[in-house]
Amino acid sequence: MISTNGLIKKYGRTLALQGLDLEVPLGAVYGFIGQNGAGKTTTLRILAGLLRPDAGEAAVVGRDVLRDPRGIREVVGYMPDFFGVYDDLRVGEYLLFYAAAYGIRGVTAQKLRDDLLELVELGHKRDVFVDTLSRGMQQRLCLARSLIHDPQVLLLDEPASGLDPVARVEMREILRELCRLGKTIIISSHILTELADLCTYVGMISEGRLLRQGPLNDLLAGDRLRRFILRSNGPADAAAEIIKGWPGAAIINNLPEQVEFQLSGAADDVALLLKEIIGAGLPVVHYAQTEQSLEDTFIQLAREVNG
Repeated sequence: MISTNGLIKKYGRTLALQGLDLEVPLGAVYGFIGQNGAGKTTTLRILAGLLRPDAGEAAVVGRDVLRDPRGIREVVGYMPDFFGVYDDLRVGEYLLFYAAAYGIRGVTAQKLRDDLLELVELGHKRDVFVDTLSRGMQQRLCLARSLIHDPQVLLLDEPASGLDPVARVEMREILRELCRLGKTIIISSHILTELADLCTYVGMISEGRLLRQGPLNDLLAGDRLRRFILRSNGPADAAAEIIKGWPGAAIINNLPEQVEFQLSGAADDVALLLKEIIGAGLPVVHYAQTEQSLEDTFIQLAREVNG
């Protein structure tokens, strides 16, 4: 498990992390969601042992980030949002260089190089120079680099940043394969749609504070975040008036023949509201809960916490 307790980090007068508490189960694909500047990169650098917090604790699979930095580097593979490459190295040489840094040499390193290039679909590029690769290919090469020592945990900071749609799909498929291999993965991103069909757990961060975390399905199915659409055979103004006066209900969008609204409370409240509307003689032709998106959930939580 990966956990942090009360992490605080300041950059001068700027408070980047404000008592951050994370819980990432082993084997999870954890989507770390937040706007640019929310504290995602700072958190990942602390977990990778590259940055010391000003206060708080952090541990990765039982290894303390502050007390055991060498142990952290053995179990963690880190892919930064901005990375350097050695332009005068060929792709295969690039991976052999990093393998040597971990004490892996000879035939073992060569086989590892070939296996990783196959995993990230760059086997055909082994002998070309790194600086001739496209942005997407360089991203995949750096992912291979982070896997060179077969870490239990991967920390990926905006892995699809700057990629075109095709390259994003390719990166997503590689990450799915790593999931099947049993890696625990934290993926930070501000592009929420990229994580919805990949992650099993989600943590939402804003201004250095954790808004909410938990299994993805639980996060999207929370009672207080449910949205509904009502359509009528004619003007929906009367239905909108009933919804406005209903406890826990709030109008999101009111169109001539359709009302989109939010409703908190138990499942019985959903049925009771429909009964009230029909009882008023209104011609309802559609009444259903809409699918809650990660983006909707994040925006609402951020507004609640930040006012």
